[in-house]
Amino acid sequence: MSTHLFIPPNYQPVLNPTLTEKAIKITKDYFEHQLSAELRLRRVTAPLFVLKGTGINDDLNGIERPVSFPIKFMNETHAEIVHSLAKWKRWNLKRLNIPAGYGLYTDMNAIRPDEDLDNIHSLYVDQWDWERVIRDEDRNLAFLKHIVTKIYSVMKRTEYLLHEEYPELVPQLPEEITFIHAQDLHDRYPGLSAKEKEDQAAKEYGAIFIIGIGGSLANGEKHDGRAPDYDDWTTPTGDGHKGLNGDIVVWNDVLQRAFEISSMGIRVNKEALLKQLALAGCEERANLMWHQMLLNDELPQTIGGGIGQSRLCMFFLRKAHIGEVQASIWPDEMMEACTKNQIHLF
Repeated sequence: MSTHLFIPPNYQPVLNPTLTEKAIKITKDYFEHQLSAELRLRRVTAPLFVLKGTGINDDLNGIERPVSFPIKFMNETHAEIVHSLAKWKRWNLKRLNIPAGYGLYTDMNAIRPDEDLDNIHSLYVDQWDWERVIRDEDRNLAFLKHIVTKIYSVMKRTEYLLHEEYPELVPQLPEEITFIHAQDLHDRYPGLSAKEKEDQAAKEYGAIFIIGIGGSLANGEKHDGRAPDYDDWTTPTGDGHKGLNGDIVVWNDVLQRAFEISSMGIRVNKEALLKQLALAGCEERANLMWHQMLLNDELPQTIGGGIGQSRLCMFFLRKAHIGEVQASIWPDEMMEACTKNQIHLF
């Protein structure tokens, strides 16, 4: 058995594969509609790949390799499969001239060949990528929390809808999401790894939003990595901390662990971009096309993020493996172990 696979004791899926397919459709359709209405987002069509060297593709933690290929009819110019669409969305908001208070969302599909495959990580990534134009005065912690609370309300409504359709899917989310800064998380649970700290907090509160991911903590370490050129993880928040971004994390009772649903945040302005590029040691990115647009005040101020579609379905349908709600490629030993334990991979 793969060392990256966790088998829940006595696991029995709540829904069989046929009902699961129907429930996936219900989940995605309802959540997408509600998210659009709650945040006032227009649906747009997104690219699967972008040109290499423009700065539009995202670097995530800065170590993942994008899937790249030459374009025959463009003199072998290379394109890259997107990692996410954080920077592309901001450019598109400008192109569509969307005003403050409104935004866009899209289906983002990506291939991440460097993923360690396990219950929640796949080579294939599917998420709703969304972005909304904000005013300069919205670049604060209170506004970030306001938007997170709106997204969480959509999660709560979706969970209840599924319970109405399938009563055996009993709602588990708490009434409210708890906000906690990465530094406070570090201080509250000393001696534990970042992953273990998330497990403890998620189990205690049921649903948390971890603020300030990407910047260094008091001990010089980071809770987790973030690329320097989309989320703002350095701006002071007025409460002694820094960072206007974070992750929505819930407690997954099936897997007995913290479970990330979304990564999001207020995006960098030009001051934060220059500061974070310097901290990351990649000032040369400032010369790329997208970065020049931001530095020349050609892009709007925005907030945005990604919400995992398969992650959301996996959580709401009480599945033990992401392969129960999406089709991908898995090692033979993982597939055999799942089959033996009632985990039906697509």
